[in-house]
Amino acid sequence: MNVQMKVVAATGNRHKLKEFREIFPDWDIVSEQEAGFSGEVEETGESFLENALLKARAVCRATGQPALADDSGIVVDALGGAPGVHSARYSGGDDADNRALLLKNMQNAANRDAHFTSAIALVFPDGREVTAEGNTFGTILREERGSSGFGYDCLFYSSDLKKSFGEATDEEKNAVSHRGRALAALREKLS
Repeated sequence: MNVQMKVVAATGNRHKLKEFREIFPDWDIVSEQEAGFSGEVEETGESFLENALLKARAVCRATGQPALADDSGIVVDALGGAPGVHSARYSGGDDADNRALLLKNMQNAANRDAHFTSAIALVFPDGREVTAEGNTFGTILREERGSSGFGYDCLFYSSDLKKSFGEATDEEKNAVSHRGRALAALREKLS
């Protein structure tokens, strides 16, 4: 893997793009917009990995450059694994609406165990595909704590950090996050 490999981040999510760049500072990671991709990839997969591959393949095909995609979400034991692959569109609204619905659905739950899962796919123009997954474990809080991060971060109490992802610095979160772990596993597979 050459040090300054150019990779297109197959995501419109600026938070994920920022995390990719922080975790892989030695890669030249450009946004899909910068690479000239403006399409919308429908996430029709039944798993995080299927969705990550759908996105990476589509962006790689469209740009002719290696594409890096992540599909991730929060998996809550008391909700039978929901929101899962539907995490980003759980409520049909924005992040705040998703958190509100999660809190409502967890209102009477005694078991608050949850984990974030991230599946990463790196697809090359020659057809090679490298994938990796990562998890991080914790519990769902009864109210939001902290204002850092995005998505469900302020509701997720990290077992590793002993605080919510919303209270963590970027460096703290990246060191133990599902995406950080998946990207570390990907880097290992590439070396």
